[in-house]
Amino acid sequence: MAKVTVVDGVMGSGKSSWAIQYMNDARNSSDRFIYITPINTEVDRIKEQCPERDFRSTNLDKYNGRKMHIVKEWLQDRANICTTHSLFRSADAEFLAYIRENDYTLILDEAMTVIELADVKKTDIDTLLDAGNIEFTSDGRVVWLKDEYDGRFVDVKAYAKAGTLYHLSGKMFVRSFPEEAFRAFSKVYCLTYLFKAQQQRCYFDLFSIEYETVSVKKLEDGTYELTEHSVMNEGRRELYSLIDVYAGPLNKVGDSRTALSSTWFGRSTTVEDRRALQRATRNYLMNIQKVSVSEALWTTKKAAYKVKGYDGAFAPVNCRGTNDYQHAHALAYGFNRFANPEEKLFFGKYGIELDQDALAVSDLLQWIWRSRIRNGQPIKLYLPSSRMRSLLLAWSKYEI
Repeated sequence: MAKVTVVDGVMGSGKSSWAIQYMNDARNSSDRFIYITPINTEVDRIKEQCPERDFRSTNLDKYNGRKMHIVKEWLQDRANICTTHSLFRSADAEFLAYIRENDYTLILDEAMTVIELADVKKTDIDTLLDAGNIEFTSDGRVVWLKDEYDGRFVDVKAYAKAGTLYHLSGKMFVRSFPEEAFRAFSKVYCLTYLFKAQQQRCYFDLFSIEYETVSVKKLEDGTYELTEHSVMNEGRRELYSLIDVYAGPLNKVGDSRTALSSTWFGRSTTVEDRRALQRATRNYLMNIQKVSVSEALWTTKKAAYKVKGYDGAFAPVNCRGTNDYQHAHALAYGFNRFANPEEKLFFGKYGIELDQDALAVSDLLQWIWRSRIRNGQPIKLYLPSSRMRSLLLAWSKYEI
């Protein structure tokens, strides 16, 4: 496998347009593609804009419950396939064998979740250790010892056998996406922004997966080409000038550095503060900006609260890839993003640093770009977290 090519560019810079052009320009009959995207609407777009590639997708109800089985059949047919992150994350050894046999190119739209905490309790880990079912290696992997086992921990057995299960101080398990999934392809392109902030960058460093970072440029004739990566070509100051960040008294609830973080939302002592944030969000959208639900967009930690009259304008803090909110121009981002502690601990165990500030501003920008700013139009933003406001400003000055 060659180096992974990371196409790193701001939202709307033409990354997916370049990928579509690249696939359409492929003239060799042996060129085969798997395009992986976060959402189903993008699956449909790729199929429509690459008609000669005859992409197959599992975006049909008739495939529910057997999507991976169908994809494996298509791989044996050497078909071009477009599907989602969620399906790709279930790739197994058989899937990867078909990839190797048939010389596929992977185009991954947006960095994906490659490390996650496994749903295994400390008491269950102790039970497995006491029964002699598992042991830990010096590099932190969980090894399964008894092939004949067929109990309630068969999923743990499967992940351990695949070499994708790790432990943190023997107290919790972390499941990794198989590194061989990236090595199986003849070429890999990852389309994203601020790759240095992504979990997937840490993952590549952990498993010594080589990558090079490039940018994309639109030429005068309307076509796209890959160029040398330089953040100074991103036009951040111009983009920031399109964002009118609210600076009034409604920001008081987010004054402290950790206010509006996941931990903050979980404290019983912040119940009144949560209600204040809820009221402030509604006040900003309804009274200050006076927008309808179709013109608004807001978010907070999932299920923290609802904003009366604006239920249809909610988009999760990790929302990306969709154009469903491109008419919104009054935004409220009621969250303060920090890395998952277990995720930070896991990578730190191997000497790999996860940049919390870059991660926070990356997620914020992805969310903001669901609005009409993606079309070059100005927006209004209520960003009550003082930390998130400072990070957004630092990004505009190329300090992140």
